[in-house]
Amino acid sequence: MKSLDPVGAPANDGGKPRRSDLRLRLLSAAVLIPFALVVAWWGGLPAYLLVALVSAIVFAEWANIIGRSPRLLPSTADVSIGVAFVALSAIVAGMQGLGAGLAVLIAGMAGVALISRSAWLAFGVAYAGLLGVCLAALRGGDAAGLTAVIVLLVLVWGTDSFAYFAGRTLGGPKLWPRVSPKKTWSGSLGGLVGGVLLASVAGSLFGVRVGPVLILCLALLSIVSQAGDLFESAIKRHFDKKDSGSIIPGHGGMMDRVDGLIFAAIGAALIGFCHGGDQHIGQGLLSW
Repeated sequence: MKSLDPVGAPANDGGKPRRSDLRLRLLSAAVLIPFALVVAWWGGLPAYLLVALVSAIVFAEWANIIGRSPRLLPSTADVSIGVAFVALSAIVAGMQGLGAGLAVLIAGMAGVALISRSAWLAFGVAYAGLLGVCLAALRGGDAAGLTAVIVLLVLVWGTDSFAYFAGRTLGGPKLWPRVSPKKTWSGSLGGLVGGVLLASVAGSLFGVRVGPVLILCLALLSIVSQAGDLFESAIKRHFDKKDSGSIIPGHGGMMDRVDGLIFAAIGAALIGFCHGGDQHIGQGLLSW
């Protein structure tokens, strides 16, 4: 997984990054991480707009990836419509709840599918849009939502970082060499343990009672986030694309940074919704 981790290096990567690349990644992360946390802390419309922007960029990069195939090359109008619905769904989810955001997103998927006649592009609306919808709904407008977002970000970043260093240090059998040749089982396990540990500490600092059920939920979300990384790797390999873009210096594309967060946010919102309802998703995720 490679989503805005503190070192900015591909998780579980067996290769050694060049010093200049690592420095650039660290500088980018030093700006991006505090910015994301401050906006999450602020909440409200600024947070929803940031999430909407990130989701819109992810969709544009998705369109660029599938455009590697001439048969699937989307038009500017198709991409613009998708971007609009992806961004709008995140804002609506933050202000009106998960259900309302999903309704806008489904309408966007249907519209893009009808206009572009591309299942790949319509799926991209869901892929990018669910990031914004789930994060915005998870944040909501209360303190529990803020804590839930911070715990989720720490979990994903911790999983990334520990997977990277454990994979480099321990090596061992490959996780799925056909899709991501450098990822190892040791890195995956290290990411799971480290991510859950850091997220538990973060939750405790915000007054969350970290019991067995929450630890189990965090472990599940860590695994899901790693699955999100593998999913993006499989998509890029299918379309013969190395990076999703180059918007973040030293990191590649936005999608390369938030691939694991997308899956983890979906899982977190689902758990929170089932346990806490549409208007208390953050509390539903953390209160056990």
